[in-house]
Parts: sequence; structure tokens; C-alpha cells
Amino acid sequence: MTLLYDWLKKAAKAQGNNKAVVYRDNYLSWRGLLHRVDRRAQEFKSMGIKEGAWVGLMLGNVPDFVILALALSKLDAAIVPIDPTTGGRELELILAAAPLRALVTRPRGSEGSISANGTSAPVPPSTLPRSRVARPTAPPPREATASTAAPGADAAEVRRRLQGTLLTCSVYKRSPPAHGVDPIAVLFTADSLGDPKGVLRTDKNSIAAVDHAIAALSLNEKTRVLVAVPLFHAYGWDLGFLPTLKLGSTMFLEEEISARRIGKLLREHEVDVLPGTPSMYAELSRLPTAKKLDVKSPRFLAAGSRLDQTVADEFADKYGIKVMSCYHSTEAATVALEDTGKYPTTVGKSIEGVDVKITGPDGKATKEGLIWVKSKTLSPKAIGPFDDEKAPPSARASGMVAIGAIDKTGWLRTGDLGKLDKNNRLQLTGREDDVVKVDGKRVALGEVEGCLESYSKIKAAQATVVTDPMAGAVVVARVVTKQKCGVEEIIDHCARNLAPYKVPRRIEFCDAI
Repeated sequence: MTLLYDWLKKAAKAQGNNKAVVYRDNYLSWRGLLHRVDRRAQEFKSMGIKEGAWVGLMLGNVPDFVILALALSKLDAAIVPIDPTTGGRELELILAAAPLRALVTRPRGSEGSISANGTSAPVPPSTLPRSRVARPTAPPPREATASTAAPGADAAEVRRRLQGTLLTCSVYKRSPPAHGVDPIAVLFTADSLGDPKGVLRTDKNSIAAVDHAIAALSLNEKTRVLVAVPLFHAYGWDLGFLPTLKLGSTMFLEEEISARRIGKLLREHEVDVLPGTPSMYAELSRLPTAKKLDVKSPRFLAAGSRLDQTVADEFADKYGIKVMSCYHSTEAATVALEDTGKYPTTVGKSIEGVDVKITGPDGKATKEGLIWVKSKTLSPKAIGPFDDEKAPPSARASGMVAIGAIDKTGWLRTGDLGKLDKNNRLQLTGREDDVVKVDGKRVALGEVEGCLESYSKIKAAQATVVTDPMAGAVVVARVVTKQKCGVEEIIDHCARNLAPYKVPRRIEFCDAI
């Protein structure tokens, strides 16, 4: 569906020369944005990208992401945002799950590790995470197998720079998958075992997601949104990109996750909506330049992990704005919001149009236990190297669907644990599995442990998350070594195989685990 492009055309007609996207000292008007989108759509079309194609955008928070995503929408192609810091092993799994017709990358980025058939270099078995050791390897793309491809058939049809940019677009001979769902976007997160999970967003659940966000936050065409959280993750997509596009408001893009830079933008541009993380607000509170902000109706959101009372109080004291805790997920979009800012350690009550229930392992209602969500925002399908139905027994509770799946009555088992206070405000207390959040991104501790234990000098490893009220959540690891090795070489090994936010920040040596 050309849903996003249709929103763009309406915004361009209504807003004309008003600012659409602001990046550093430059901006695009809505009319200018439409013009650039039309040009890129024509360029994509000339490369053979057509309706139904899946196209990856391995870019950060830059105007090109917005332009290219909307150009793909005009062609009725599915947008597949990918974190540009994704490691080789994780990228291999993403590309196995999502048969991309094309992939746009930055110069000298991940493109060098991607082979002609659209997958990255093979992953040595010794580096596979623990979550995948006992599971079969994902099959290679059909066109890459010797039995189905003639010599040279796996070569890219096109690999060239997009006009006027340093971006490379590689086009492959791959057909869109037949999932029975026509997505407008495929947003990747992690499943209960840490493997990449692509959530298929359709026009219907995208409309519901943006309508819920607009209503819950009272957004309008005059709203000024600062998007410093990644657009390639659902949080930035749902609370930054989509509302701005539908309303024709202004989006300030920031790729450098720097408290100093974000603080400067807040002071200079009267930003009234800021989707952020607890660690972002903690860093902002420590800035020596922190001062009260004159914003009429501020909606500064914290999601991705628990907001500490100390951080909320310090930010309110220095900036004069109360942070609103938010509960958001890739599968369900915005679920709950503490819109008063008075109870930051909870995520408030579920927003209108979203139902939340809590059950015990037996499925019976209780005040504390497993969190389930039911809403029109729920994505109808998720993909990965393995389907949800094939998840191992450890990912299930007796008689229930797997974590991250929807049961026959339409309830999503989120995998989160929580409890309700006497006023029915929801407090998140943990996870059913070993998945944790670091800067709003899912990290499976088993994956980190598997990576550590794949290093030849390490006998056993244990990964945990330590949360500091001001520094946020970080991964730390305890290791038992086979032979003498240093912290730096262990960190280097992890950095080569894991995304940056998954790499342990501290290594502790011990005799046994």
C-alpha cells in the first residue's frame, strides 16, 4: 500500500513550504520533500524495484532515510529498516529472514561484508550464539544454491551510487516472500532467544498505531518532534516518523546521540515532543548547560527500560519538565502512558484502544504476572530464521502461545512481566526470558554468553545487566578462562560479533560460574 506516500502528498498540499525535516542547519519543506521523494522513486523504478519488493535501508537518522522510505512507499514496496551498526552474524540472520530485492548502505559500511546474493559472509559455527547452537542453520536463499542457479546468476543486477549521494544501492535477483501479508514496513527486533525477528507492519495496524499515538499525546500539525532515538527501530518509527508524516508537523532529526547536542536543540527550537530513553534523560540532567525550558505543552517520553525516580526528579528540577514513562513494543506499538509525569516508575494506564491483562503461568487473571496486549495495532505476522510456532519449549508456558505470538483470541503474549497498583497503573518488573533492554534495544543474555564462550580462551561465561540510575543499563560479563587472556582481546572478540550495544562494558574473571 502507498499509505505513507499518500500522507506525504496530503501534508505537502496542506503545509507547502513549512518545515518538514530539519537536520543540522538544513531543512526540507513539505513541498521540497515531495519533490525529492518523487525523484528517488523514479530512480528506484529504473533499477527494477517494483510493487511488493522488500528493500533494506541500512541508514541512521538522516534525511535520506526519510526520503528513500517514502520513495519506496510510492512504489508500493516494503521498507525494511536495518540498524547500520548490525554485526555480520546478525545481518546474516536478518537477510536470511528477509529476502531483500535491494539494500541501500552507506559507503564503506556493511556493504563490504555482503555477498552478491544478498547475504553476508558465512558465519563460522564456532561464533554462533548459544541460542542457535542446537538449532539448524537457516537455508541459503534459493537463487544462491548450486542446484537452482546458473553460474553468475547470484550476481547483483545493479550496484551503483544513488544520484547525488554517497549511498550504494545493490539490487539482487530475489522475489518477495509469500507470507499472506502485504507489509508497508518490516521492523526488526529480537525474539526470546536473541535472534532477529521481523515484525510485518500493514497499512491497517500502522494507521491504528499512529492514531493511538496522536490521540494519547495530543499531537497536531504544529508539533515539533525531536527524533534522536533510531528511526530504524519501532520506537522512533511510531512516535517520530509516522505522526509527523500524517499530521504534516516538523521533525528534527538527530543521529549523534549526544546529550550536549540534544540539549542544544531543545533550547534553540522549542521542541515539545521528545521520545527518549531513561539514559538519555540522565545524561541531559548532568549537562552543565541544563536550564528551564519554556515549552507550553511538553511531552517528553521515556521508554525502553525502567525510569528511575532519581533521574525523573533531576530532569524535572533542571528543565522544569516532567518525563512521561511510556510502554512501547515493536509488535504492539504504544501500549501505555503515564501522562501526568507524577509516577515515573510506572508506565501508567493503557491508552485508549489498547487492552492489557495480566495472568499467571496458568493463564488465570492476577495482579502480577505475564503481560498480554490486545489492540488493532498488533502486527499480524512476524518472521525470522524460525517461525514462532517452532520456538523451543523453554520459550513457552504450558498451554500458551510462544512469547511474542498472538493467541486465538487476539491477545499478544509480550514476554514482559508486570503488576498493577491500586489505581491500575502498570509497573514493569522484568521478563519471562533472558531478554533485557539496553538503551531501548533488546539484548538476549544467552546470545552474549554464547559469543563469549565461542572465544577459544574462554571456558564458560555468564552475562548480566547492571542498571545505574544515571548511566542506564549496561551488559557485564563474568568469565572462566582456559588460558591467560586480557580484557581487551575479549572485548575485541565481542565487538567483531555483536552489535555495539550488546558488547559487555565490563569483564570480570572468576574461577567458576
